[in-house]
Amino acid sequence: MSVRRPVYHNSAARHWTYSPDSSDGEVGVESFHTQLPGYSQTRLVSLDSVARELGVKAVYVKDETDRFGLPSFKILGASWGTFRAVVQRLGLCLSTPLQDVKKATSEKGIRLFAATEGNHGRAVARMGSILGAQVSIYVPRALPSTTVELIKSEGADVVQIDDTYDDSVLRSSRDAEAAGGVLVQDTAFSGYEEIPNWIVQGYQTMLKEVDEQLLNSHPDVVISPVGVGSFAQAVVAHYKSPGKNTKVVTVEPDTAACLWKSLSRGSPDVIQTSHTIMNGMEAGTVSSIAWPLLQQGVDASVTVSDYESHRAVQELESSGILAGPCGAATLAALRRLASTPHDRERLNLTRDTTVVLLCTEGRRAYPTPRDVTLEDAVSLTQALVRINSAVPGTAGGTVTGPGETEIAQYIAAWLEHRDIETHWIEPTPGRPSVVGVVRGTGGGKTLMFNGHIDTVTTASYQGDPFSGEIRNGKLYGRGSADMKSGLAASLAALAEAKKDPMAGDVILAAVADEEDLSIGTEQVLAAGWRADAAIVCEPTDETLAHAHRGFAWVQVDIHGVAAHGSRFDLGVDAITRAGYFLVELARYSAALVAGARDDPVLGPPSVHASMVRGGEEPASYPAKCTVVLERRTVVGETAGSVESEVRELLRRAAGEVEGPELEYDVKVTFFRPPFAVSESEPIVQLVRRAHESVSGNVAVVRPVSFWTDCALLAAKGIPAVVYGPKGHGLHSKEWVDVKSVETVSATLVRVMREFCASL
Repeated sequence: MSVRRPVYHNSAARHWTYSPDSSDGEVGVESFHTQLPGYSQTRLVSLDSVARELGVKAVYVKDETDRFGLPSFKILGASWGTFRAVVQRLGLCLSTPLQDVKKATSEKGIRLFAATEGNHGRAVARMGSILGAQVSIYVPRALPSTTVELIKSEGADVVQIDDTYDDSVLRSSRDAEAAGGVLVQDTAFSGYEEIPNWIVQGYQTMLKEVDEQLLNSHPDVVISPVGVGSFAQAVVAHYKSPGKNTKVVTVEPDTAACLWKSLSRGSPDVIQTSHTIMNGMEAGTVSSIAWPLLQQGVDASVTVSDYESHRAVQELESSGILAGPCGAATLAALRRLASTPHDRERLNLTRDTTVVLLCTEGRRAYPTPRDVTLEDAVSLTQALVRINSAVPGTAGGTVTGPGETEIAQYIAAWLEHRDIETHWIEPTPGRPSVVGVVRGTGGGKTLMFNGHIDTVTTASYQGDPFSGEIRNGKLYGRGSADMKSGLAASLAALAEAKKDPMAGDVILAAVADEEDLSIGTEQVLAAGWRADAAIVCEPTDETLAHAHRGFAWVQVDIHGVAAHGSRFDLGVDAITRAGYFLVELARYSAALVAGARDDPVLGPPSVHASMVRGGEEPASYPAKCTVVLERRTVVGETAGSVESEVRELLRRAAGEVEGPELEYDVKVTFFRPPFAVSESEPIVQLVRRAHESVSGNVAVVRPVSFWTDCALLAAKGIPAVVYGPKGHGLHSKEWVDVKSVETVSATLVRVMREFCASL
C-alpha cells in the first residue's frame, strides 16, 4: 500500500455562506476590464472524454492561457489593483478615463513595485506601461531567465533577490516605502490589505464570465490553484455567496502546501517550501485577508506532485489547451480526487456532477519532473542514480559535478508527497542536505538513517553513468552502490514508518558532501538533529561495520630559491630537496604498515603522498614544492600527533640535505577522527539479528577500510553502525546487487520496528 498526503476535507464549508462587507464591493470592475486593449472573454472548454472517464456529468476548463495577450489570469487582478491604487494616489475618481490617468501618472512620476514568481509581476509591468508608470519587479534569483526576460519586455526593471518569494515580497515592500512608490502585491500582510483586496476584486470578472458561459447556472465543484491564496479568496467569495451551492476545492504543489498545512493545523503558519515547476504557486505564507475565507469556505484542499501536474499539461495539450503546470494542476487535482472512493463520496462526484477547472496559466518552459510515487528500494535506487549529484569540487579544487541540489529537490518532493515532515538545510549555498522525520506517538527511541546524496565524478565511468539499468541482477550507474541504494532503502523504510507510526521518531538525514569534506552531516548535527542510534547505509556487502580509520590531510611546503635555470649559484631547487622528505615518508609508511603500532580492531595506520606540486617552467629553479599527504589514523591518534610525526620526518630529512638548511612549513588542513563501537552495542546486535532473520545468513561484524559519517555521529554521542548492500566498482564502473538492496531494505524496516517501539 502506497502512502501520500491525504486530502483535507472541511464539512462545515458546505453550509457556510460568504457575506461581503459593503466596503468590498466590485463597482466598475467588469466595465474597467472592457476598456483595456484586447478585452474578450476567455474560453470555457468542455473535456467530454475526461468527464466520461471519471464518471461525472461534465468537466469544463476555464482557459486563462491568453488574457489580454498575457499567458495568465493575473492581469485581471493586477490591472484593477494597480488602477485603483494609482487613482487613489492621484486623488482621482474611478470613472476617470485611462488616458487622463496615464497623463497624471507620468506627470507625478509614480513608480510601481511588486514581487513575483512570474505572472503577477509581468501583469503589473504591463499595467505600468498602460498607465505610464515606472515599474520595479522583485524576483527570486532562481526564477528562470526566460521569465525574467518576459517581465523586462514589458518595460519593467527587475531586481533579483538571493532568497525566496516571501523575502522578495518583504524587500519590494521596504523599497516601495523608501522610494515613496506604490506596492501592488497580491498577498496581504499586517498593515497592507487594501490593495490586495482590490486585486481579489479584479478576479471576479473571470468568475462572472464562467457564470454567463454556463448560462447562469453554477458548477457543483470548482477547483482553484493556490499560491498566496488571493485568487482562491476570490473563488470562495464568488461561489460561497448566497444562492450558490458550489463546493470549492483548492490545489497546491506537494512542496509548497502552505494552505493545506495551515488548514490542517488550524492557523496560517509560515512554511518552508522547496522547488516546484509550479513556481507561481511556490508560496510559504497565506495572505492575511484570504485566510479567514479559505479556512471557512474551502471544502477540500489537495496537493499534487510536479509529475502529476506535468502529465496534466500533456493531457490538456491533447485537448487544445496549451497550459502551464500551475494551470494544469487543477486537472491533476480532479484526477486525484476521482481516484479515491472516500474523496469522491465527500465531494459527491457522481454522474450528475458538473466540475469547472480554473486553468490559470499558459504554456511555458520547465524542466521535466521525475515521478515521486516510487516506493520500493530498487525503483528508488534507479531514480536516484539517474540524477547527476557528483560533488562540485574536491579539496584539490577540481570542478567535477553539479552538486546535490537536484537530488535534494527530488528527495524533498518525495517526502512531501507522503506528508513526511521535511527540513531543507543549506548553510553552504548549493550544497543542501534534507532531513525527513516521521514523528512517533511518544515514549519510544529515535532512530536515524544517514546516507549521502553526493557521488564522486563520473569522468572515470565507462558507459552511461546515469542509466540505472538492471542486467543479470545488477543495477548499474554512478552511486548505485556508493550509496544511493542504501539511501533508497532508508527512504523505503521511512515510508513504512509513515504508514504505521511507532512510539519513537524515525529520522532520515540525506546529506551532502560525504565524498569530500562531509559538511552535510556536520551541518545536520549543527542544526540540532540527534537520535538514540543511527545506521549509515554505505555499501558493506551486508556485513556490519563497527569501526574504521580516521584520516588527516597534511600539507608540507618545502622552500627553495627561485632563479634563472642557468644560475646554479643562486637557485635552490625546492623539488629535489622535497625528495629527501619523500624518502623519509616512504620509510615511515613501511614502518606503519609493518605493524609498528597496530590497533587491535583496525590494524595498522597508513600514510601516502597524494599530490606533489612544484615549479612553474623548465628554465627556472622552483621556489616551492608542495607535498600533500593523507595519513589514515587509528583510535587515539589526533591531528596534533600526526603533525608532530610529520615534523619529525622533516627533521630527519633536514639532516640528510646538503647545502642550505632545509626550510619548510607544515599544517594539517583537514582531520576526521576514527570510529569504533563495541560489538555488544544494542544497535549493532539489533541489526545483526534483523539481517540474519531476513537473509537467513550469519551476520559478520568487522571493521572497514573507508571512512564514513559514523565518526561524526559517534562524536555527538550517537551509537552508530555501518550496514549496506553488496556492490562493486566503487568510484569506477559501479553496480549494486538488486537482491541485496531488497534484503537491506527489509532489514532496516525490521530494525526500525523493534528499536522505535521500545522505551
